[in-house]
Amino acid sequence: MRQYRLTVLEDYDPARLFTGEIARLNSFKVENQRPPFDAKNPFMAEVGVNRELFKGGNRNCLHIELNIEGSRIRYDAGDHVAVYPVNDQVLVSHLIALVGEDPEKVITLTNVDEDSSKKHPFPCPCTYRVALSHYVDITALPRTHVLKEIAEYATDNKEKEKLLLMSGTSEAGKAEYQRWVVQDVRNIVHILEDLPSCKPPLDYLCELLPRLQARYYSISSSSKLYPNTVHITANVLKYETPTGRINKGVCTTYMQNQRPDNDTKLHMPIFVRKSQFRLPSKPQTPILMIGPGTGIAPFRGFIQERNLQKEGGKPVGKTVLYFGCRNKANDYLYEEELTAYRDSGLLKLYVAFSRDQPQKVYVTHLLEGNKEEVWEIIGKENGHLYVCGDAKCMARDVHALIIKICQTEGGMTQEEAEQYVRKMINQKRYSSDVWS
Repeated sequence: MRQYRLTVLEDYDPARLFTGEIARLNSFKVENQRPPFDAKNPFMAEVGVNRELFKGGNRNCLHIELNIEGSRIRYDAGDHVAVYPVNDQVLVSHLIALVGEDPEKVITLTNVDEDSSKKHPFPCPCTYRVALSHYVDITALPRTHVLKEIAEYATDNKEKEKLLLMSGTSEAGKAEYQRWVVQDVRNIVHILEDLPSCKPPLDYLCELLPRLQARYYSISSSSKLYPNTVHITANVLKYETPTGRINKGVCTTYMQNQRPDNDTKLHMPIFVRKSQFRLPSKPQTPILMIGPGTGIAPFRGFIQERNLQKEGGKPVGKTVLYFGCRNKANDYLYEEELTAYRDSGLLKLYVAFSRDQPQKVYVTHLLEGNKEEVWEIIGKENGHLYVCGDAKCMARDVHALIIKICQTEGGMTQEEAEQYVRKMINQKRYSSDVWS
């Protein structure tokens, strides 16, 4: 049974149509912006800088500076900035064409349950193009219930059977879903391409597919140094799937295209989310930061802040950074900045280049080689440990290594070491900002 009822509007006032706003109509117009800014009322931040950080290779990493002057947005080093992305317009147009719909048709979807507090699945009325650009996640892997619902619109029996099999609970169906959808990374556009007889109504897809969510990035600046700008450091996601298609990250592709020039001002909808990832309250407390790749983002803010404290005459404790990347020549992020902080005496810097020699070297190898210093900071000096980056491998490996160092250098048993690390986490002396 449908949850929402479709109304197609023939007679409408263009000024009353949503164009991507999260809640309040026309709130994306700069002149209509009103604080406070949050998830329901994002700030349209002007893109001041959008430059490439990688010096070579076929990957991209963005350094973006967003102007928040006059917004009353406050942030601290370690906080996150959320960006509301827009889906790739080529993909949006292709999806609309696959089901034979008019992209400029103005629609409203209304909840059939009149008592429900959720009247619409997303801001209505709007065009199909706006709905699929701003509100509907068309790149996520469709869940099995979506496949079940769209199966009835397949006119080819084999295609219908395939969809019903994958949406069922049989072992064969689960295996086929895992292989055909998950491993082959097929989104709804790919599925409709590969099963051409399946043409579900576009309004039903808008109902079935999940909402497009904001993406969160660790802020890579300190508000003490940059009170009017928020910096983002982000890898652009782009990869080939087993079917030969090129998949792109929704938000990083969107941000990559937001390159201002002298004639055009570009804005992105953002808000700031507070975090527990914080510098120690006392500048003299030693800190050990581990952040390979874009995991360096919050630490750039931390180091900027410590440098200001040092320049202001405050006694600053040990500031140690472990950074890692593939090649020194291509993807050593913020090399000049980090080298300058090291040369000034503020920063002790260790860098692992995983592909500049026959044997791969990662930050964990460098940490293991400096285990006495690591223990001195986290064991003897009550310092703070920070980890930022990939949760699956790097953060897990670092965690295991810290427990091992507590044993070898701190003379603890496995159980005592695990207890000590748990205590560090509870005391907020061991903080993680990780993603998978």
